[in-house]
Amino acid sequence: MAREDIEFTAQGATLRGWFYPPEDVSEPAPCVVLQHGFSGVKEMSLDSFAELFQAAGFSCLVYDHPGFGASEPLPGTPRLEIDPWQQVRCIQHAISYAQSRDEVDADRIGLWGSSYGGGHALVVAATDRRVKAVVSQIPFISGSQTFKELIRIDNWAALDAAFAGERQARFAGAEPTTLPVVDPDPTVSSALPTRDAYGWFTTAEKSAPAWRNEVTFLSLEFLRAYEPASWIHLIAPTPLLMVVAPRDRLADGQLATAAFDNALHPKKLVLIPGGHFDPYSGIGFGPSSVAARDWFVDHLITKT
Repeated sequence: MAREDIEFTAQGATLRGWFYPPEDVSEPAPCVVLQHGFSGVKEMSLDSFAELFQAAGFSCLVYDHPGFGASEPLPGTPRLEIDPWQQVRCIQHAISYAQSRDEVDADRIGLWGSSYGGGHALVVAATDRRVKAVVSQIPFISGSQTFKELIRIDNWAALDAAFAGERQARFAGAEPTTLPVVDPDPTVSSALPTRDAYGWFTTAEKSAPAWRNEVTFLSLEFLRAYEPASWIHLIAPTPLLMVVAPRDRLADGQLATAAFDNALHPKKLVLIPGGHFDPYSGIGFGPSSVAARDWFVDHLITKT
């Protein structure tokens, strides 16, 4: 499959990624913008989804969030800091870049996001009407609920104090404190303290040398305050597909199915086997990727 290394400017930073041209370049084609989840970079299986969409007649834009992989951080922001609202704004810049390309039909933009990026997809689809169809895969739904599930209650007060101390230190000019994304011991402090997260990231990093097992400490505070589910009822009339793994215990699949009930039509829910990471390369990839492809075909190609 053909693809091109690209870069575009977003709020003073250069973001980098790949553009997959449509197989038929005789006329502008719809474009799917793809972005990854918490700390993920484009080499972590996003090419597999883009190639499937490309073969169905789409152009695709895949890129790294600011400060991760090949992309620069936004001015005044350290590398490896995950600010969800900053990432949401950069998705909108990515859409603008896609629309600027001659190969792209600017009126037929699809948005695909996975995990934390699946939460972003919900927010952007609710707030940016340039998105004409959206797929939210194994989405992050609620920061407050996720925080409660992943962090022991007897650690909450100490963590609040640590967040406050980190903000004061950074205000005074200190370098950001960081912590691992994953650790082999789920009782050790890390951003994603589950065994399946450690197994997937340490396997996926073999094909993604730009990935770093590190995020800023304040990324966790930003995560706790992020509530994509509060936007889901505003997505309609943009067609929404949610791909959910009911056994997902990282981005709770039960939270996702409950949130889906609050979305308005047109909408569709696809349930897939496995856990949080299986849609990337495990038993969930086939059903999740095909469902996404068919949703985009139905709403960006065959729908008039």
